Amino acid sequence: MAKIIVDAFGGDNSPLEVIKGCEMAIRKLGTEIILTGSADKIKKCASENNISLEGMKIVHTDDVFDIHDEPKEIIKSGKNTSMAIGMKLLSDNKGDAFVSAGSTGALVMGATFIVKRIKGIKRVAPAPILPADRGSFILLDAGANTECRPEMLVQFAIMGSAYMERVMGIKKPKVALLNIGTEETKGRELETETYKLLQKSGLNFAGNIEARDIPKGECQVVVTDGFTGNIVLKLYEGMGSFFSKKMKWLYSGIGTVGALFSINKIKAFKKQMDYRETGGSALMGVKKPVIKAHGSSDAKAFFNAIRQAQKFADGKVVESIENYVKILSEREQTE
Repeated sequence: MAKIIVDAFGGDNSPLEVIKGCEMAIRKLGTEIILTGSADKIKKCASENNISLEGMKIVHTDDVFDIHDEPKEIIKSGKNTSMAIGMKLLSDNKGDAFVSAGSTGALVMGATFIVKRIKGIKRVAPAPILPADRGSFILLDAGANTECRPEMLVQFAIMGSAYMERVMGIKKPKVALLNIGTEETKGRELETETYKLLQKSGLNFAGNIEARDIPKGECQVVVTDGFTGNIVLKLYEGMGSFFSKKMKWLYSGIGTVGALFSINKIKAFKKQMDYRETGGSALMGVKKPVIKAHGSSDAKAFFNAIRQAQKFADGKVVESIENYVKILSEREQTE
């Protein structure tokens, strides 16, 4: 069973919701947990809320990374924070994966310079799993790398494919390049050159995809630069909130009989759009699994982030990426 390191003081609802999520993971998944943060505060919070800490080891530090601090400080003045210590433990093989709801920028920086990138991978990329009409898809980059080169987008496609196959159980996931049209000549130089590379990558490349077609779920890996990807992610989150509110209004106006026929479908839709069901975004390209949980995560979200981290580690996603990068490199050398 995987050993998961969790930043007890990352996110808006720490440490209470973090501890509750960890307790749930131990009870339901049999996970072994290492918490990083103030031992006194963790124990006090657990005692006041009748939460068992059995199965949790605490690695103490009083320092917490402030969400307003510059991300680069995670490897400087912030090296003794609960987030940095968690990643150092991961780097030192004290655990199999790391979960934090703290600063995204600091987590990307720490994952890059503390945990380190997979050999051959140029950039770490946050990659959320988002719902679609048919299943779900992984989006990357979702915001870390605003300026990209074509070979970086190909690596995003490799990493996304490995994750969807090993963690989500989708054989030969379809890869699509986000663009302003489906023709291979569309887009900037970034997209046209990436298209050519993806065609000969050996991945299951389905061509360009327009933003309006993403929610259909016909492709399971959507790749783009971090600037565009973050806009897509924020719009997706905003529309999810919008539709949720509209569903409440619809439900209140359809009457008792109509509600009886609609409630299950409404609940299923709301569950599909609820970020807590996924847990967080995987940071792809790192030597060890790192999961970025939503800043406002509650116990349910932390539980699912831990479950996601466990599946990430057990699925040997990193090894799969390493193997494909090696194959691609050897292929390029013979061409």
